[in-house]
Amino acid sequence: MAKWTAFPYDDVDYSQDSASLKKNWKALHAGDAEPWPKDEKVQAAWALFHAGEFQKAHDAGLKAGGAGITVANKAQSIYANYLEKSEKTRLAMFQEVAARAEAQAQAEPGNANAHYWMAYALGRYSQGISVTKALAQGLGGKIKQALETTISLAPKHADAHIALGAFHAEVIDKVGKLLGRTQGADASTGLKLFQEAIKLNPTSAIAMIEYANGMVMIEGDKRMGEAEKLYAKAAACEAVDAMDRLDIEMAKAELEE
Repeated sequence: MAKWTAFPYDDVDYSQDSASLKKNWKALHAGDAEPWPKDEKVQAAWALFHAGEFQKAHDAGLKAGGAGITVANKAQSIYANYLEKSEKTRLAMFQEVAARAEAQAQAEPGNANAHYWMAYALGRYSQGISVTKALAQGLGGKIKQALETTISLAPKHADAHIALGAFHAEVIDKVGKLLGRTQGADASTGLKLFQEAIKLNPTSAIAMIEYANGMVMIEGDKRMGEAEKLYAKAAACEAVDAMDRLDIEMAKAELEE
């Protein structure tokens, strides 16, 4: 495997030892509701992920197997979304995660994050090839079902609420409210999902960013003022790990545009 681009921010050390990882687990996983892993190898893989060592986390997670597959999927997805420069490689990475997560979900149907990472990877892949094209390929229904399954298995999964809200917003933005209904997309449902995500994880920068984006997609430029306030709030958040830092830096970039 080619060497992945390194995490670009070295001004803060996000590393965790096993004791601090366990102590901070709830805060670190407020978004994905991932249960504390019993396997020490999986714990070590998560510590690498939170420190921004995404390729090492991916490799360690795959090697550990079991719950480690989730670490590998998250590490590869976050890396592909934020740091991979080649669009072709990015899309291939999302396809790989989607296939691996789908196999994990089939083997462990009660594993919420297996369904979630399949949906996340397919969602980002869909954005890459164009949402309209993805809907024509039937990916919309697959993403929606996987996210609804995630929420039914883990009702406090804030990130799944964000992603499902984004699904409704993206579909409405691309095909309109009327045609969106044929894909199961609804404006008020989308907005409620974003609001619920922020209730579940009130300090999440990505929840604020996606809510801001979703508001404008669903209701247009009249919500731009509120969206900008959410970007500013996200930019002022304190990062709990490397992934969080990437979200916060993205919010800062949005404000500068």
